[in-house]
Amino acid sequence: MLRTRAKYYLGQVVRHRKHPFRGVVFDVDPEFSNTEEWYQNIPEQSRPVRDQPFYHLLAENDQSYYVAYVSEQNLVADYSGEPVGHPDLDEMFGPMEDGVYPLHYNMN
Repeated sequence: MLRTRAKYYLGQVVRHRKHPFRGVVFDVDPEFSNTEEWYQNIPEQSRPVRDQPFYHLLAENDQSYYVAYVSEQNLVADYSGEPVGHPDLDEMFGPMEDGVYPLHYNMN
């Protein structure tokens, strides 16, 4: 039985370790749960291990907003306090409070 504890939580702002983007966590998979094609498209030398949490992010960079799927090993917490401007944030989260976006609803 897989037992994994996610380091980051829903509503937390995180940054990618290698690429210039940041985002808000809106879902967490306890291990890789995307397509094999997606996984194989990552260059082998950069490919993360599958048996770790993977995070769904409402992400942004200097040019655009998008949804990202990122392994825990490639994320760091963002304590800048700067808001994320993703246009879909308001659908899931309330206004930023103390550097975190509170959920509009409770999860089971």
